[in-house]
Amino acid sequence: MSSFSTMAPFKAALVQEQALGDAEANLARIEERLREAAGQGVRLVVLQELHNGPYFCQVEDPGLFDLAEPVPGPTTERLGGLAGELGLVVVASVFERRASGLHHNTAVVLDSDGRLAGTYRKSHIPDDPGYHEKFYFTPGDGDFRPIETSLGRLGVLVCWDQWFPEAARLMSLAGAELLIYPTAIGYDPEDEAEEQARQLEAWRTIQRAHAVSNGLPVLSCNRVGHEPSPRNGGGISFWGHSFIAGPQGEILAEGPADEAALVTAEIDPRRSEQVRRIWPFFRDRRIETYGELSRRWRDQS
Repeated sequence: MSSFSTMAPFKAALVQEQALGDAEANLARIEERLREAAGQGVRLVVLQELHNGPYFCQVEDPGLFDLAEPVPGPTTERLGGLAGELGLVVVASVFERRASGLHHNTAVVLDSDGRLAGTYRKSHIPDDPGYHEKFYFTPGDGDFRPIETSLGRLGVLVCWDQWFPEAARLMSLAGAELLIYPTAIGYDPEDEAEEQARQLEAWRTIQRAHAVSNGLPVLSCNRVGHEPSPRNGGGISFWGHSFIAGPQGEILAEGPADEAALVTAEIDPRRSEQVRRIWPFFRDRRIETYGELSRRWRDQS
C-alpha cells in the first residue's frame, strides 16, 4: 500500500438521505447513490448513521432489537458486494447484534475489493430526550484505532463521538489519515430558531476544530428530514449539512439543510503533510503535563 501522504488526490462522497422506511427501501436507494458516486469517479463513500431505517432511538422499545443484525451479516454482504463491483471504499453503519442482550452502534468499512476491512463500535453513547441510545447500545470495548484500507488508514468514529477531542486525537495518534463521522443529529422542532442555529454552528465548529488540531481532513455525513416520534408525534428534524473539511478546517463541500444529496469533494492527501509542517501541534504537545486528563474531574478540595 502506498503512503497516504504521497497519494494522488481522490474524490470522496457523503450520501445524505432521508429515511425511506424499511431496510430494503433504504438499501436500494443507497445502491443507487453508490452507482451514481462511482459514475462520478468517487473512490470513498460515507453513509449516515443507522442508514437502514428511521432513527429508532427516539423511544425505548424492546421490540426494536429485532432490527439488529450480526457483523458480518446481510448489510455488510450486500454493501461489500457493491463496493467490490464498483471499486469503492464504503463506510456504512449497522445496528449490530453481537450476542443476546449485547448490541452496538457499529461502523463498518468495506474495502474496494469487497472485503470487510474493519469495524468501529461507537464509544460515546448519548441519553438525551429523543436520543435514548443507552437503552440499545453498549459502548465499544476496542480502542481508537484506524482501519486499514486501499485508500489509507481511516479514523472512523460515530456521531456523539464527534464532540470529544480525545477520540479524534487518539485516532490521529494511531495514524489515522482521515477522520470520518457517520451521524444522525438534528433539532428539537420546538427549539427557537436562534437555538437551532447555535446548535448547528457548534456541531460544525467542533468537527472543523478536530481537522485543525490534528491536521487531517474530516468527513461528516448526517441524515436529513423530519422523523416524527412513534410515541408523541414531536420527533427530530435532522439538519443535514453533511460536510467535508480540509486539514485546516476549510469547508470543501457541504450539503443542504433540507434535502437528500450526494456531497462530493476532492481530497488531496499531500496537504496533511504540508499543514503539519507549518502547524506542528504533534511536535509541541506537552505530554508530560497531561496525565490528569484521564481523571473524570479535578476536584478542588
